[in-house]
Amino acid sequence: MTGLLHDARVSRGQFLRMMGGLAVAATATACSTRPETTATTGGGATTELKFIGVADQKAPMDELVGAYQKAKPAVRITASYAPTDQVQTSLRTQLGAGNAPDLHVVYPGNGSAMSMAQIAEAGLLADLSAQPWAATVPAGFRPAFQLDGKTYIYSAGSSVIGAVYNKKVFDKAGIDAPPTTWNEFLAACDKLKKAGVVPIALGAQTPWVTQLITYALVPSTVYAKDPTFDDKQLAGQATFAGSGWQDAMEMYLELQKRGYFNDNPNGTTFEQQTSMVAGGKAGMAVQVSAVLPDFRKAAASPDDLSMFPVPGADDAGSVWIPAGVVVGLGAAAKGRNVEEAKAFIDFLGKQENINAWAKAISAIPLTQDDSSTIDPAVESFLPFTKDRAVPFMDQRWPNAEVQPVHFAVVQELLAGESTIDEALKKMDEAYRK
Repeated sequence: MTGLLHDARVSRGQFLRMMGGLAVAATATACSTRPETTATTGGGATTELKFIGVADQKAPMDELVGAYQKAKPAVRITASYAPTDQVQTSLRTQLGAGNAPDLHVVYPGNGSAMSMAQIAEAGLLADLSAQPWAATVPAGFRPAFQLDGKTYIYSAGSSVIGAVYNKKVFDKAGIDAPPTTWNEFLAACDKLKKAGVVPIALGAQTPWVTQLITYALVPSTVYAKDPTFDDKQLAGQATFAGSGWQDAMEMYLELQKRGYFNDNPNGTTFEQQTSMVAGGKAGMAVQVSAVLPDFRKAAASPDDLSMFPVPGADDAGSVWIPAGVVVGLGAAAKGRNVEEAKAFIDFLGKQENINAWAKAISAIPLTQDDSSTIDPAVESFLPFTKDRAVPFMDQRWPNAEVQPVHFAVVQELLAGESTIDEALKKMDEAYRK
């Protein structure tokens, strides 16, 4: 049993109260190569750091790397980015082989091969606890940042999962306001379908996209009814089968049966999903707010796009949302330039840089000051964050086995190759490993 799991035994209610009204946030990943240590220039030695990240880290990293190198010209940071689904294999393999980049993407909490708890427990992450920003991490966020009381991941804040939607498409379909109940959500999808557009673009060929509709619904179908579900599941008193996960999966497939997804979701990528919504061929996509900038870049006008919570209940007051710590980064404990890598993370932890990173990915800053901003597109989620938000589900799973099984069973369900009972049984088996 890891230290994280001991920490994670706080109840959902305690977890949310400790958050102090902030959203708890999360998603994405990366890949890598061994860094070169130093090079010489006319001005003397230059320390070279290599960073491997995922696409939604590119905009903030490009900006902040430039600022850091102006402040410290003797340091050169080379950043590269890989698709999320490559991280769990290639980067983790490099870490285990001692062939890691100096800096690399890290998932918060537990539940995946590249999560903070999994990597730190293997002794592969440098301890960041002494850095000033680490002392400001809100109590409710600590299980996502810490193992055995030590901080191993930097993250700029939190993100939410909801529906990214095209306002012009909604207007043309006669949808006056975002839906607030499940029946209203189905009615909105029906109007979009009758207007000749795909109601929900789904890029399930990209594995991590498969989980997002489930994650959007489970807070309402599981945790609104039993906030202690995770604690019971860890104690062996609850399972995916026979819980509100069954309801969420049924709702997922109901959307497919009603014809609300694009043709062949399992043959559609995240990039195609993005293009469909941004170009007006689809009304919405269920996504994490961290990728909202990608949708805006693909749109003729960024103002055409916004977000709303996916209502997973028939009663608006029973709708809960998923929120989690944004994917972050850490320093490789066995890297050649550990101290310089840690110095860069310390730079990222300054409030102005937390603000810059959070703004670039439409996140809620980890800590806030007068210059902090919150993207208008996620403002509709803020009323939920005080007592109707839960961390992304995988952040409290006890191992890295459940998440890839979840990806796979959703693809099987969409393809008609499995039943919900079979899918949940597989997830329960993975959970117990």
